[in-house]
Amino acid sequence: IITGLPHITPENFTPFFPTDTSDKSAIASLLHGSALMFVAYTGYGRIATLGEEVHQPRRTIPKAIILTMIITMILYMAIAAVGVGSVGVDILSAATQSKAAPLEVASRQFGIPIVPPLLALGAMTAMVGVLLNLILGLSRVLLAMGRRRDMPRIVARLNAAGTTPYISVICIGVAIAALVLIGNVKTTWSFSAFTVLVYYALTNLCVLRLSAQERLYPKWIAGVGLAGCLVLAFWVEQQIWLVGLGLIVAGLVWKTIVLPLALGSRNH
Repeated sequence: IITGLPHITPENFTPFFPTDTSDKSAIASLLHGSALMFVAYTGYGRIATLGEEVHQPRRTIPKAIILTMIITMILYMAIAAVGVGSVGVDILSAATQSKAAPLEVASRQFGIPIVPPLLALGAMTAMVGVLLNLILGLSRVLLAMGRRRDMPRIVARLNAAGTTPYISVICIGVAIAALVLIGNVKTTWSFSAFTVLVYYALTNLCVLRLSAQERLYPKWIAGVGLAGCLVLAFWVEQQIWLVGLGLIVAGLVWKTIVLPLALGSRNH
């Protein structure tokens, strides 16, 4: 951000909101971009997993989440402004299509040789952190599902010390590796966006069912969140949300038909 500020050209921001693009309307492009951008904000949920390790979690965790989101939003907006303002949206778009590293391309215009490799190193480090975060969080979700019989019980198996759900960790690691091996950042990111949006739509739905004593914020906030997540989820590529819906249907069939039959047969 600092090295790019002197290179911002106001002309690169005009037109700020074009009436149309090559393949879709500007509104559709905005909604599509918003759906993809939603993934970048999901890490704040990990703060809630520290509920047993902070003082006054009911008061501290909501403040920490809101503060984290505000700081992150400011950083994202500043990076977007510097990226677009320094090289223009056309160069960034072309870099996204060909190299999937638009900010690194933009940083080459700053005339400071050390900036592009530092940016690349930071990006790789950040992505590794995201993957580790996903493995940590999703493996525990899979563990809980195994305990509730929503998934095969084997995923709830712990290591010899009884501290780590190693089967779940392996399963999530393999699933993430499979997505990475697709080799298409856009496809992987789009599928993540749909999954996360559905996940948070369900979270908002759960909040709507809380009692007034359990709820921290007005009910309408969860309603807006639910509607927003459901709308954005279907602005990713059509084949992505079709596959996602197929997986949801498969999960419902497993939960409502296959699993009860299996448990009934075992009990019998």
